[in-house]
Amino acid sequence: MGLQRPDAMQTPSDPTDDGLAQFLRYRPRLFGLAYRMLGQRAEAEDLVQEAWLRWQASERSAIAQPEAWLVAVTSRLAVDRLRRLHAERAHYQGFWLPEPLVQPWAEETAPSAQDLLERAGDVSTALMFVLEQLTPDERAAFLLREVFDADYAEVAQALGRSEAACRQLVHRARGHVQAGRPRFSAPPGAHAALLRRFAQAVQGGDFAQIQALFAPDAELISDGGGKVPSFGRVLQTGRRLALLYFATARRLRRDGQRQTLHLACVNGLPGLLRCIDGQLESVQTLLVEDGLVRRIYTLRNPDKLAGVTVPPQMLP
Repeated sequence: MGLQRPDAMQTPSDPTDDGLAQFLRYRPRLFGLAYRMLGQRAEAEDLVQEAWLRWQASERSAIAQPEAWLVAVTSRLAVDRLRRLHAERAHYQGFWLPEPLVQPWAEETAPSAQDLLERAGDVSTALMFVLEQLTPDERAAFLLREVFDADYAEVAQALGRSEAACRQLVHRARGHVQAGRPRFSAPPGAHAALLRRFAQAVQGGDFAQIQALFAPDAELISDGGGKVPSFGRVLQTGRRLALLYFATARRLRRDGQRQTLHLACVNGLPGLLRCIDGQLESVQTLLVEDGLVRRIYTLRNPDKLAGVTVPPQMLP
């Protein structure tokens, strides 16, 4: 279904309903919080719908701060939902990457995923991967404080804990995020240009050109979910990654399969979508530093790819 704007999700509509107007005003923020908490679009949409039902059933005239009330409700729902999901993900095979938010790449509007999520902080695959290592309470406290700029009284209200406890949660979460979050960055235009060169090298089957675009200490993290083959560990070194891309392209040509690469906006950053014989095979986030690829997150789990619309333009 592609990337869906929160204000386009199904909601009972009556333009004369002040409560509906208030809810729609804050809905992008609520979806942004829910997606960052859960890493799954459908789960986030369902959670926001549940917040809407609770808002409908509330005594709205007694709510002095509707936004704070809605954020608190959404946060509590998200923590409860994430606790259940954590139990399921404990049995997940290999690395767990979030369902991607994908849009066609447009230089003049990039990064568009930040517009979707109310321009509140980072929604990159790299950050979402690190957030997955936090407890539900740590994740919620960190997001409310660091991304949505809530004060500690609001965090405490949302989580039903003391301000002192919430400060400790944020402190621990901040340490984990700082330790695990890569600091690779590049201007969007330069980032996209490198991905175009990378796609051209891969399609051209030139091993030396592919390797020249990888940093020596490059890494790849893949998510197949037990549904398709993936690496159960971090694949390391630029040479090994270059060999992987070179060998894959060579095997596909040998087997008569057609590989196409598409530039897209993936969670706010330039990314590549790889199709085999017209079917989406993976969504790839390539992190860039100093003109070289330093890390790749490759999502191959078909369940998580089901909602992705492939942009028509192919590379190179």
